[in-house]
Amino acid sequence: MNSPAAVAAARSAAQAAAVAHMGAHALGAAAYAAKAAGLAAPHRPQTVDDEIHWQLGHMSAEARSALRRLPPLGENSAGPLGSGLLASGILASIIRAIQADLARPDRPASSS
Repeated sequence: MNSPAAVAAARSAAQAAAVAHMGAHALGAAAYAAKAAGLAAPHRPQTVDDEIHWQLGHMSAEARSALRRLPPLGENSAGPLGSGLLASGILASIIRAIQADLARPDRPASSS
């Protein structure tokens, strides 16, 4: 299979599997999942944003708290949030949107 949506979905799964190795891969998994959703529905430009909102709406308080501890995208050269694939293009836009939501004071880490 050589579909761009399938490739992005496979990369999302790989990033999710790598979370045990480094928690920052959770943001890579989220970004690739949103990218895959957008590629699978090119006729619906809002699909990526819809996926981001769905992910944020279904995120547990524990996950939200853990992700808040990660450095902002591009600020730490070590790990997946450094200057690699996740730091440019649509993946970077998605991760920045997620991190911006996580930083909102009206979204406490202890809420579910």
